[in-house]
Amino acid sequence: MAAAMANTTCLRSRLLVLPPPPAPRTVVSFRLRPCATTISSSSRKRRPRLAARAAPPGGAVAPASAASKEDDQGEMGSGGGLSADDAERLCQFLRADLPHLFDDVGIDRSAYDDRVRFRDPITRHDTIDGYLFNIRLLKLLFRPDFYLHAVKQTGPYELTTRWTMVMKFMLLPWKPELVFTGLSIMGVNPKNLKFNSHVDLWDSIQNNEYFSSEGLWDVFKQLRIYKTPDIETPNYLILKRTAHYEVRSYAPFLVVEAKGDKLTGSSGFNNVTGCVILYIKVMYPSR
Repeated sequence: MAAAMANTTCLRSRLLVLPPPPAPRTVVSFRLRPCATTISSSSRKRRPRLAARAAPPGGAVAPASAASKEDDQGEMGSGGGLSADDAERLCQFLRADLPHLFDDVGIDRSAYDDRVRFRDPITRHDTIDGYLFNIRLLKLLFRPDFYLHAVKQTGPYELTTRWTMVMKFMLLPWKPELVFTGLSIMGVNPKNLKFNSHVDLWDSIQNNEYFSSEGLWDVFKQLRIYKTPDIETPNYLILKRTAHYEVRSYAPFLVVEAKGDKLTGSSGFNNVTGCVILYIKVMYPSR
C-alpha cells in the first residue's frame, strides 16, 4: 500500500483553442466546392455546354461492376468508348454544373436526354421532367447543400462522381439535419453524348436497389429529435458517412496541452490558461 501511495498521479490539462472565424472566402473553400472556377448566376451563359456530336453507335452502358473494370479499361483504350477529349470535357462540365444542383442557377437541362433514368434507394424517375421535379422537391422541403468532391470516368460511356449532401427538413419544428454521402453513376448516350442515366449509391446502406426499406429507415433515423451539447467545436464537413463511422474534413484548429499532478489547483491548468491569454493577445491585439 505504501508503494502504491508513493506513486504520483499525473493529470493533463487540455484546452481547445479555435482560430479566429474564417472570412467568407475561406468558408467557401473549406466546404469543398469543386476546383473549377465558381460560376455565378450572372455568368450562366458562359457555362460550358454540351454540343451534340457523333459517336460510335450503341446503347447506354449500365454502371460498371468491379469484375468488369479491366474489360472497360480495355474498351476505352481501343476506341469502344468516350475519347479522352470527350471524357475530360464531360468531367469538366459536371465539375462546373453540379454545384448549381440546388441553387437559383440550376443544372443545364440541355446536357440531358429527354428520357433520363434516375434511381436512388427511395426514388425513381424515367424522364428529364421527373428528374428536374425531384430536384425542385428536395430544394423546397430540405434546403439542401451539395458538395462535389470528385469526378472521373469509370466505364466506356460512364462517369462517376463522389459527393456530400447536407439537408435540413424545414417542415419539422426542430429542423433536423440529414447527411448523405455516396456515388452518382452518370450514363452517357453514345449517339449524342448527353447524360441519359443517373444512379445514386448511398454509403450508409447496403441495399441501394429501388425500393430500399433500409434506405427509407436511414432517412427516418435522421429525422428524430435529439439534442447535442451546446459546446463550441471545430467546423467539419462529412466526406463519407457509413452505418458505422464517418470520415470528416476539419477546419484548422489548435490544441494546448500541459502536464499536472492533480485535478484541482493544477499548475498545468494555469499554464494552459497563460498560453490561451497569450494567444488571444497576439491574434486580437485590439482587445
